[in-house]
Amino acid sequence: MDQIRVVGVDIGKTSFHVVAVDGSGAVQLKRRCSRAQLLALLAKLTDCLVAMEACCGAHHLAREIAPLGHNVRLIAPQFVKPFLKSNKNDYLDAEAIAEAAQRPTMRFVPVKSVEQLDLQALHRVRERLVAKRTAVINQLRSFLLERGIVFRAGRRHLASQMPALFADERSPLSARMQVILRNLWHEWQQLEHDIGEITAEIETIAKTDPDCRRLLAVPGVGPIVATALVAAVGNGNAFQRGRDLAAWLGLVPRQHSTGGKPRLLGISKRGNGNLRRLFIHGARSVALHADRNRGLGLWLTGLEQRAHKNVAIVALANKIVRISWAVLARDQEYRVPAPIAA
Repeated sequence: MDQIRVVGVDIGKTSFHVVAVDGSGAVQLKRRCSRAQLLALLAKLTDCLVAMEACCGAHHLAREIAPLGHNVRLIAPQFVKPFLKSNKNDYLDAEAIAEAAQRPTMRFVPVKSVEQLDLQALHRVRERLVAKRTAVINQLRSFLLERGIVFRAGRRHLASQMPALFADERSPLSARMQVILRNLWHEWQQLEHDIGEITAEIETIAKTDPDCRRLLAVPGVGPIVATALVAAVGNGNAFQRGRDLAAWLGLVPRQHSTGGKPRLLGISKRGNGNLRRLFIHGARSVALHADRNRGLGLWLTGLEQRAHKNVAIVALANKIVRISWAVLARDQEYRVPAPIAA
């Protein structure tokens, strides 16, 4: 037991597969155990590196293992895959995790706090409700279109026309279709209420959390973006620079270079897709409402003269992400760039 230096744990719902290796990488222990047995086993080991994939339940388990004196590291699953040998089974997965954790260039996932996970859960529930609301609206529009009733684009416009549609005595809708549409309308209203409650709670958190309050001063960052970023990356210290955060969100060009010839493609679209989408929406808002004679507006105007407007929007989102990282990691307030003298 004293020779063990690295422990790889393949996480399951009720069973965990453990592979422990010594300093030379030789396997010293293979065992399948329950959650309680895993904690008891790790309590008997001297301080070592415990590695797991960053999957569901990993953050909670990491917080339980850390008080035992071990150094807990979480690894993204795509970084473990290259170390898997031959066939796949739970013990080989645990061995691959242990081997990946020993690489000096390996990037690890910070363990999230309970507050971060709670905030992340709020955002995921809201995201699911918004997607469901979109599906209900699309279905409602398609039913109306089949009856020759068309409304212009816009969720709020359609909502304002629904009461008049049901009150129209000359409506071409059959009695059965009116019942179906009323049920969809009531479901839509309930979803709006639920989304509104979660959004209000997120806005309250954004006003009280110091990191979120600093982020709110950044152009294109509102309560939803600020809280989503804090829930995902915490204080941002896991990244050495703002570009690393932008790359983690998939807002940098995908590279396919060989023979010393650089070749850059479209953005990689890696990482948190919802957070990337929020930053791009925030960049679109800045492009519409920003003062074009100062700060980011002046920079964006110059870029739009050289690139397509969509390319400029993504570049602006990249810049907002970098600014947000600086505000978080350096614990500083956002300062508007001084205007450049003519």
